[in-house]
Amino acid sequence: MKLLLVGAPGSGKGTQGKALASLYGVEHISSGEVLRVEVRAGTSLGREVAAFQRRGDLVPDQIVFDLVIPAVAAATAHGGYILDGFPRTVPQALQAADVARRLELTLDAAIYLNVPEPVLLERLLARARPDDTAEVIRHRLEVFAETTNPLIAYYRQQRGILVEVHGDQPQEVITAEIQARLADR
Repeated sequence: MKLLLVGAPGSGKGTQGKALASLYGVEHISSGEVLRVEVRAGTSLGREVAAFQRRGDLVPDQIVFDLVIPAVAAATAHGGYILDGFPRTVPQALQAADVARRLELTLDAAIYLNVPEPVLLERLLARARPDDTAEVIRHRLEVFAETTNPLIAYYRQQRGILVEVHGDQPQEVITAEIQARLADR
């Protein structure tokens, strides 16, 4: 099983990633965690990642690819993966699909956890840091929508692998719905 989780901040990607990984006996790979591990290890790539993060800049795609693809390849060799946090844009998805085809890591499905913005805002405010105001969180959600809506369309229309699930249900209901929708494919 090779799955990608797509969803806004606060949509439950981490929770569903862990639940689905356990259910299917595959590895849950969070691109953010892969980057954090590299930074903590102090590798040369980790130092580059840390420099971008200190400046508040996005880590360049190539560095993320250099770190995530080996994790995905290793997980595939052991039965599959649930990937969340990358790719986030259509150009990243196109590059990832090209690499995946060459390395036989191609996705079975992209699962979109669709959660209404008011619910996302409520969830994110509940776990916010002191500097995370409602305005800052709304901006993050707007940026997500701008960059990710084309990605969702890409997986739906061009790849035909999108599974959309309403993410404002209880966690167990969402997991069961994803499992049922995947079984129907």
